[in-house]
Amino acid sequence: MHKRNSHNHVVWHESVLKKEDRQALHGHKSLMIWFTGLSGSGKSTVANALQLKLYQQGISSYLLDGDNLRHGINKDLSFSEKDRKENIRRTAEIGKLFVDAGIVVLAALISPYEEDRECARFLFNKGEFIEVYVACPIEECQKRDPKGLYKKAINGEIKGFTGIDDPYEEPKNPDIILKTNEFSVDKCTDKIIHYLFQQINLLQTGKE
Repeated sequence: MHKRNSHNHVVWHESVLKKEDRQALHGHKSLMIWFTGLSGSGKSTVANALQLKLYQQGISSYLLDGDNLRHGINKDLSFSEKDRKENIRRTAEIGKLFVDAGIVVLAALISPYEEDRECARFLFNKGEFIEVYVACPIEECQKRDPKGLYKKAINGEIKGFTGIDDPYEEPKNPDIILKTNEFSVDKCTDKIIHYLFQQINLLQTGKE
């Protein structure tokens, strides 16, 4: 069946290959792992380490890092609330394509608003969107301040910075919580790996 959007002349064309076919080719399920948390909490660090562990286990994955996306597809967006929402929307739509391609896609973005994260989740089938809350006290994030952003925000050089003069809404029901101020990167990635293989059955594609 063809799908239509708000423009009646734009018609969806079905692919001869299905997501399940691509998953079978890769030998595992495909899904979106969404890392959310304050700047400096360790999202990108953990996501990168996880990507390496997945690679070592023969899992096809790709990392969508929020900062990297703002160098390309999202470079036209500011940090206003409206543009933050669009940033999340675009990233989720890209992630949906990766999942359809049979790949495990990781996204590491502050994504401060619960509503936007739920809109991202809505794009995926049940079990295909895993929200990982990278929980770290803002005091620790400020100590780390790997990019010097907190210092600039406190000095008034950056406006609308999450955690300083813009809110961060903690996830209400994340699938995984990582306390990066208490556990090592290795322990955090092991927790996600266990979840993927034990609860999601990552290697069970559903294709016989």
